[in-house]
Amino acid sequence: MDRRIKLRHIEAFVEITRQRSLKRAAERLNLTQPAISRTLAELEQITGTRLLNRGRGGVELTAQGAVLFDFAQTGLGALERGIDGASAGLRQNVPRLRIAALPSVAARLLPEIVAILEEIAPDLLLTIADGSHEHLTGQLRAGVVDLVLGRLGAPETMRGLSFTQLYVEHVAFVVRPGHPILHDPSIHRLAREFSVIFPPPWAAIRLFVERLLIAQGVPLPLRRIETVSGAFGRVHTARSDAIWVISSGVVSNEIADGRLVALPFSAQGTEGPVGLMRRSADRDTAEMRLLARAAEDAVRRLGLG
Repeated sequence: MDRRIKLRHIEAFVEITRQRSLKRAAERLNLTQPAISRTLAELEQITGTRLLNRGRGGVELTAQGAVLFDFAQTGLGALERGIDGASAGLRQNVPRLRIAALPSVAARLLPEIVAILEEIAPDLLLTIADGSHEHLTGQLRAGVVDLVLGRLGAPETMRGLSFTQLYVEHVAFVVRPGHPILHDPSIHRLAREFSVIFPPPWAAIRLFVERLLIAQGVPLPLRRIETVSGAFGRVHTARSDAIWVISSGVVSNEIADGRLVALPFSAQGTEGPVGLMRRSADRDTAEMRLLARAAEDAVRRLGLG
């Protein structure tokens, strides 16, 4: 490798690609925007090729950049796992598993998985994160987490990852009890009468929801708030006349408790497999096998299979 290439070059390139923005990448790395731009320019000069195209919509990988990104992300992940492994040795080799979960799994399946793991592997140290599909699969490729629990994404988002299905879930349209639409629940009222909490473009369910609306002859709601935040969705839906479009698993507890009401809209076509994602090249470990066993048991206990 060219000795002029430093770790800071690789970190900056990978973070800019993940964030699709020089500004956001600079904030994540605690750098100024001119500094991170300079670092990227140095890397492009050393490699002798343009790695990223800049435009109004942000930055996009060139063909050469896509090749480097795969190797750079894998390399950084391997380095981080090595450092974690060395640190774990100093902590008397405490078994550890870093799990990430999409909101629907974090709210529904993951608590049951953790309860089972506490029974069968009480000494296992768990680190849990949640977030969007795009963010978490990026974290998985980078080696920041060991496994991701969530809905299967589009083929381009699953590059270098394997997927094991656990169950299938659908999209739900939910409102607060007493909502005006409950007197005449028609999906056609979505576009013209109410504010809608809607999945953003990078959400795993966005395409399924758009297809459902097209099939029903319903235009994309103009009055919409695009977010995957479960915390915001729960509070805003409870306090307003907004309609929340979300994976059913995110709101299963609220529906069961009567805090939210599912509208009787057809969800046909929004079904998607939910399962375990991991790096294809990873070797199976005892901790991963425990997690897989606990996940399968949790699915059976909750009647999701």
